[in-house]
Parts: sequence; structure tokens; C-alpha cells
Amino acid sequence: MIVTRLELRDFRNYEVAELQLPAGLALVVGPNGAGKTNLLEAVYFGCTGSSPRTSNERELVRRGASVARVVVDTRDDDAAHRLEVGFEPGEAKRLRVDGAAVNNLSTLDARPLVSVFMPERLELVKGAPAARRAHLDQVVAALWPARAGARAAYSRALAQRNALLGRIRAGAATPSALDAWDAELAREGIALMEHRAEAVDGLQEPFGRLAGQLGLPGPAEVHYRPRSAAADANGLAAELAERRSADLDRGFTAHGPHRDELGLRLDGVTLRAYGSQGQQRTALLALLFAERELLSSRRGRPPLMLLDDVMSELDAERRELLAELLRSGGQAIVTATEADHVPGAAEDELIRVSSGALLGPVAA
Repeated sequence: MIVTRLELRDFRNYEVAELQLPAGLALVVGPNGAGKTNLLEAVYFGCTGSSPRTSNERELVRRGASVARVVVDTRDDDAAHRLEVGFEPGEAKRLRVDGAAVNNLSTLDARPLVSVFMPERLELVKGAPAARRAHLDQVVAALWPARAGARAAYSRALAQRNALLGRIRAGAATPSALDAWDAELAREGIALMEHRAEAVDGLQEPFGRLAGQLGLPGPAEVHYRPRSAAADANGLAAELAERRSADLDRGFTAHGPHRDELGLRLDGVTLRAYGSQGQQRTALLALLFAERELLSSRRGRPPLMLLDDVMSELDAERRELLAELLRSGGQAIVTATEADHVPGAAEDELIRVSSGALLGPVAA
């Protein structure tokens, strides 16, 4: 599944823009502030219905405009599709696929999987655990679409248990009422833990190998650390029962997969606490390419890679390696201030951007 065409209306600094995208590598070139990152964000927004940069989507609407619109055309071996996302601040987002309204884009086969590297995404390495848990659950859903609902099922059970804790504290229920929700939370929690562990196991080898190739000085690993030591649902339910009094004191559930950690380590120490900015960037790149490799091997469906200003801090050897990786399979869109930042860039791979205007290759 690839993106063949992008159309923007009043998105960030673009009033009107249309372009065709090659099936392999596209290099978006232009000076700082021209709109290169905005273009990547628009592709992501059109494929997923959300922004990888901001939770305040009012920022997406061009100044002076009232509505932003992104249209993405996609194609696979079987069919072509059109994804449309319209956003007006204060109104519900309007999502359409092939002309039909949909509630979300996340589970649709009509869109490509998308992997994005932007400076904001360094929070996956150095930020709070919640972002890493959410990212890992997205990898699980991409690898095994039938497991996509596992996180939501666990979250629903967790919300119900927390609500019951509140009722017990208010005297409206007895502690024994927690037994059923402990069993439900444990059943959903064990499934979620197993999915996460299986995904991380698949990422271990490619992550370590790619991290070394990209220049991390020592053995690198991606590490899943579940909060629970339970091996099955009965074990997790027993752990919850042991902590029931403490949960009643707090008023919320403090134990379970919603407190799990995913860490990236170099030479046995966490990059979150001890890695330099450069090492954290390299680790994130290695993780994203490891995910692409795993998705390619397991599903035959590599994600669309969106990489913002990734070459500027790499030496010539690492740029060559990264360019080879980008061309090794799947579609990728990369931004740079100069075309020679990506070794071997061809003219038909270039999209030049200047102050919100696309200079080629534009859509026919």
C-alpha cells in the first residue's frame, strides 16, 4: 500500500497544494520554514486523522482560513482508494474513504501503515512511559490486526474497576464486588502483556543490528518490563487482590499493564536517562526501521516512512547507510535542506518546497 497523490487545502502554511508521490523514495527539499515538516504532517494527518506534532489541531488550519482539508490517494495490488480528512475547529472531524463517511481510519486496509520521525517523537525515547506503551500497542495492532482491540478492552475494564473503587470508598458497594472486575482486568491484562512481549521479542534482533549500523557505540536492546510478574490471568488477579487495600486508599488501580515500561538501552543503561541527544535520535531511528523490517517480514506490508530532517546530524557514512535503508523496500518521504544530504538522490525523487508552494513534481 503506497500513497500516490496528496492534496492540501488551507493546511498549515499551504493554501492549495497537490503533488504526485513516487512509489519509493521522495525527498522534500527547501529552506527552513518553507513547509517541509508541514508536508510530512499533512501526509500523516491524511492517513490517520491525527497529527504527530500537536494535540491542538486548531494549529493545522492556515491562518485566515476556517477549514483544513487533506486528501490522500492510495494504491495497492488490488485497488485504489481515496482518504479525505476535513477539520474545522469546534466541529467533529470529517473522515471519508472512497466517498463514504467513517468514524476512524486506524483499522482500515485502504490506508498505509505510517511510521514517523520528527523531533517531537524523541519523547518516545526520553519521555514518560505512557507514550512508549501506546506506541508498542500500535505496533501490536499493525502486526496482528485481530489484536487491535486488546488495549481498548483492557482500558474499559480498568475504567470500570476504578469506578467501582470510587463507589466502595463512598460506601455504595462492598469490596467483594471487586472480585469480578479483578478477574476481567486480569484476563484482558494478560492478553495485552503477551502481545507486547511477542512484539518486543520480534524487534530485538533488528533493533540491535540497526542501532549498531547507525552508529550507537555498544550493544543496544529494546526492553519490555511488565509491572506484573504473573504468568496467567489467575496470577494477575491474585496480585490485584493483594493490593486491593492500597487501591482503595488511593482510589485507583496502581498495578497492571497500564504501568508497564518499554525501554531502549545501550550497554545495559537506559537511553532515556543516560543517552545523549544524538544517541536518542539514533535509537529512535533504529526502532522505526526495526519495526519496518518486522512488519515487512510478518505481513509483507512495510509502513510508509516519514522522516523529518534526519540526515543533518549524520556523517557521510551514516547518510549512505540510511539512504540504502530507505531504498531497501517500501515508500519513504524524507525532508532535507539540501538534496545532497541524501546520497544518490535523483531528480524524479525531488519535491522542492518554497514558502508553502510545491515546485514539483506537482499533480497533473
